[in-house]
Amino acid sequence: MKHFIFSLFSLLLCNGLYAQDFEIQPTANFDQERIGIPTGKIDTIHYASKTVDTVRRAFVYLPPGYSETRKYPVLYLLHGIGGDEEEWLRGGRPHVILDNLYADGKIEPMIVVLPNGRAMKDDRAAGNVMAPDKVEAFATFEKDLLNDLIPFMEENYQVMKDRESRAIAGLSMGGGQSLNFGLGNLDTFAWVGGFSSAPNTKVPEALIPDPEAAKDQLKVLWLSCGDEDRLLRFSERTHEYLEQHGVPHIYYIEPGGHDFKVWKSGLFLFSQLLFKPVDPSVFGNYEASN
Repeated sequence: MKHFIFSLFSLLLCNGLYAQDFEIQPTANFDQERIGIPTGKIDTIHYASKTVDTVRRAFVYLPPGYSETRKYPVLYLLHGIGGDEEEWLRGGRPHVILDNLYADGKIEPMIVVLPNGRAMKDDRAAGNVMAPDKVEAFATFEKDLLNDLIPFMEENYQVMKDRESRAIAGLSMGGGQSLNFGLGNLDTFAWVGGFSSAPNTKVPEALIPDPEAAKDQLKVLWLSCGDEDRLLRFSERTHEYLEQHGVPHIYYIEPGGHDFKVWKSGLFLFSQLLFKPVDPSVFGNYEASN
């Protein structure tokens, strides 16, 4: 069954609030490079990781017109179990998607960090990517992110340092990481997104042990998945728990499997919500249509 649950978008478009800022679904050619528009810049960074005891690599997307005289919020964008810091750039073209959104005036200026979420000395996506030590390294990345990467970004880039200026999202294994780390560190992240989140996603009771805290501190919690994805159940169970406990969130199911078609759509829609005024009280006004 193909169905959509459209969260904030449908309601806002119905009553006209912020209608100019949001899309119901990706527009045509949203991920295709345009000629003649301002473009962002991609930096390669190397940061010292005390967690892993090595120097690690990540990519940083700076928005068009990036200026050293202002400060920016940050989105940390995570990859899947078979990928690395290059996966989004290879398969998702986030820089193209975001450049187009900036050209259309749809998103707030932000820095996007593309790290390697496999926190181990040999962090290549090689050999058996599902080996126990490599899977464990995805959990270890929480400490690397919080204690090493975020401080590096705050020391070397013009970034805002408050929790409401940090977002985290990812695909598959990175979606599970984003939910685990974001919801587990509400003092650090206010915007959390999981695209086709994998089985590493904690069970809902462990993921959101204090629903009231989640209600108070989250700006946007996003869950999306393809309706033909074999991992859909992990997003469903989280959505069901959130509904049961009245935690506002966006649950967006679209036609598709476990692939970049769905993940690019997630980035396109989620990024338009970030670092803007939102009203969580409207998130529960969704209706599924078959």
